[in-house]
Amino acid sequence: EVQLVESGGGLVQPGGSLRLSCAAAGFTFSSYAMSWVRQAPGKGLEWVSAIDSGGANIRYGDSVKGRFTISRDNAKSTLYLQMNSLRPEDTAVYYCVKYKGPSTATFSLDEADYWGQGTQVTVSS
Repeated sequence: EVQLVESGGGLVQPGGSLRLSCAAAGFTFSSYAMSWVRQAPGKGLEWVSAIDSGGANIRYGDSVKGRFTISRDNAKSTLYLQMNSLRPEDTAVYYCVKYKGPSTATFSLDEADYWGQGTQVTVSS
């Protein structure tokens, strides 16, 4: 059974940092691309970042580019999202997402097959 368990969310002041983790189990983590997706209150899903199975191909959404860093530790089957210079508009539930293969041309969520339960990030003073 595929399991994706996010952790590391919480309340942080504007300008602060958080590191999210996603512990994966039930599949060969090193063989699949992964992504972070968020949903702010009352809004739709927003794709944040993605990384291919080997970590060589990384992409970011325009709203987080230069502030967030995605990474993975295939030996630990864990995906990370380092979030710096956080803003109130980064407040959202953050989801860890698994793709169907090692990489994709577009990292479209149409090619994702499993989602975690999400972790809340709140940026507020």
